[in-house]
Amino acid sequence: MIGVVEFVILAVALCAVAAAVAAVLIRRRRSRASAKAAGAEKVADLVVGRLADKTESAAPASARPALRQRLSKARGALSGPLSAAFDRAAVTDEAWAEAAEALIRADVGLASSSEIVAAARERAAAEGNDRGAALAALKAELHERLHGFDRSLKRLPEGAGPAVWLFVGVNGAGKTTTVGKLAKQQTDRGARVVLAAGDTFRAAAGEQLAMWAERASAHIVAGAPGADPSSVVHDAVSAAAARGADLVLADTAGRFHTEQNLMAELRKVRRVADNAAGTVTETLLVLDAATGQNGLAQARQFTQAVDLTGVVLTKLDGSAKGGIVVSVQAEIGAPVKLVGVGEGIDDLVPFDAAEFVDALFD
Repeated sequence: MIGVVEFVILAVALCAVAAAVAAVLIRRRRSRASAKAAGAEKVADLVVGRLADKTESAAPASARPALRQRLSKARGALSGPLSAAFDRAAVTDEAWAEAAEALIRADVGLASSSEIVAAARERAAAEGNDRGAALAALKAELHERLHGFDRSLKRLPEGAGPAVWLFVGVNGAGKTTTVGKLAKQQTDRGARVVLAAGDTFRAAAGEQLAMWAERASAHIVAGAPGADPSSVVHDAVSAAAARGADLVLADTAGRFHTEQNLMAELRKVRRVADNAAGTVTETLLVLDAATGQNGLAQARQFTQAVDLTGVVLTKLDGSAKGGIVVSVQAEIGAPVKLVGVGEGIDDLVPFDAAEFVDALFD
């Protein structure tokens, strides 16, 4: 049998061991929790960084490829066939027919292609009607057809309330990404921007725009999934007015241009946005440049639904043939204002008609 003293010593020792074990367990749990938190934070950072573009590792503007290089596929679709059409001893009717076919294949459109070739043919005849004159005449005609449009993005004078830019288009055209990139560009220039997550029907649209809002340090107004888009846009404009913001960039639901009920909803969004505390100064149709003649069909329908002020052509550096720049302006009478020529924020650029035509022919 042990005495009282020995019993007390044994009890104290057991308590010390238990305390040590408990301390080890607590440290392990805290370590695991910290690791999980760090992991979650890392994942969140990766998501935001990846969505914002790959601009962190992008080359500086001075080192980025020129527009000519970015439009290599579009140039191949147009300049190659045109050069081949006039690569003969004399410029014949057959050569002009091949030139018209090349323009049509490049998505310029049948009517526009016919008009361009007819006018270029007259020009070339006055300049000697040789290969050089024919190509120069076609280039001049394209320049003229793209010239004379106001391609600026309209703002309001200081203190006149927020200007509202509405973005419309079908799903997959790059509408939400365009809104996000423009938000970042505008805030970098000192503008106070509010984003309206008006595409309440696509599950990921609001989350995607929220990430862009964080990236751009812009305020965002969103509604519950399936909420009335016009109410979201109204609330965003009201919030912008209360904050003294300069701009509201409003995303809208990606609508198939054949769905009349959705087009009616879009008209409602446009009315509500203009009747709120701001003024709609831009209604921009976002088109995937690779959709060609289907893009023209979209442009016609959206023009009937809302008063378009301009077009944003995305993915112009990809498989797009480039001629849609000419045909969409001829079709709806609204200019191409911005083009997407890459994945980075700074790859959404103002459209320069002269540079574009030069890039196609040089």
